[in-house]
Amino acid sequence: MRTVFVSMFVSMVVSMFVSGRRILSQMAMLTLALLALAMGSVPSMAQSWPSKTVKFILPLGPGSGADIGARLFADHLSRRWGKPVVVENRPGADGVLAINAVLAAKDDHTLLWGPSSTFVGHPYTLAKIPYDMRDLQPVARISSTVVCLVVPTAMKIESMKEFIAQVRAQPGKMNWTSVTTVTDIIMAGYFKNAGLDISQIAYRDPVSGLNDLVEGRIQLYSGACVIARAQVQAGKARMLAVMNRTRGPGLDLPTVTEAGVPELSFDGLVGLIAARASGLTDAARDRIVADVKAVGTDPVVVERLTATGQLVIPGTGADFSASIAEQSAQLAVTAKMLDIRPKQ
Repeated sequence: MRTVFVSMFVSMVVSMFVSGRRILSQMAMLTLALLALAMGSVPSMAQSWPSKTVKFILPLGPGSGADIGARLFADHLSRRWGKPVVVENRPGADGVLAINAVLAAKDDHTLLWGPSSTFVGHPYTLAKIPYDMRDLQPVARISSTVVCLVVPTAMKIESMKEFIAQVRAQPGKMNWTSVTTVTDIIMAGYFKNAGLDISQIAYRDPVSGLNDLVEGRIQLYSGACVIARAQVQAGKARMLAVMNRTRGPGLDLPTVTEAGVPELSFDGLVGLIAARASGLTDAARDRIVADVKAVGTDPVVVERLTATGQLVIPGTGADFSASIAEQSAQLAVTAKMLDIRPKQ
């Protein structure tokens, strides 16, 4: 009986040992598999954004320089992200419609593709701003629209120096217009500070202003160079300078600083902005910036954006924030000089 018991005990131990080795082996294999899966998932976790369609909302209509740029970037970014990137135009209410659409979405896949001039001028133009600037978070800087100062060819003027001389010689007889609130304030401030008697005429759209320029009702126009290009090519208008800090590509024009009027310097910044409440992660922002920079250095993209009158200057959200802050400070100083106070 004792022999039988011992035999049974030995058999059980051997069986457990063999089974244990099998279990341990299986556990080891499972552990290795899980480890490999975890290691393989690290990049995918870091790149889990986007998980669905990405939407760029624009405060401008189709055909604008910003719209063309947004669609070009959307096409290239969708290839890199493996998800559709759509562009939705929400013009109207001085950009408020687009801004509110992004804020209301509270979605980390819905971003504002907007010029900084869309919102920087709001404190001086809106009696009540229907959103809080602190709710907007710059994600990436994209480009700078090249803004030109244009005169009718009939004036036979070839420089800002000559234009200013004519304004001084004919006080109260000339008119000017610009496309954005920001340039309105900057230009009005310069003319007042320089003691130049020239009147501003406001238009609802830039084309009407250009038409009046070539007809001689307006003597100075400030707007995107690409919009004025057709009239320049037709010989009806002449570009005198670019308001940007750097020269426009393909344009043989001085900057306003080089032309002797640095007070008119202005960069038409364009970038991506998210709602802070969207929950966009740092990893997602980093990926957006990295891919925007990659697309922004593609020679094909640069060539096409240059043709639409834009300087490609991709940068981080911090870069965009710094540029916006500098622009806001410049506007505040000029507005104070003009006694234009924030409306709230």
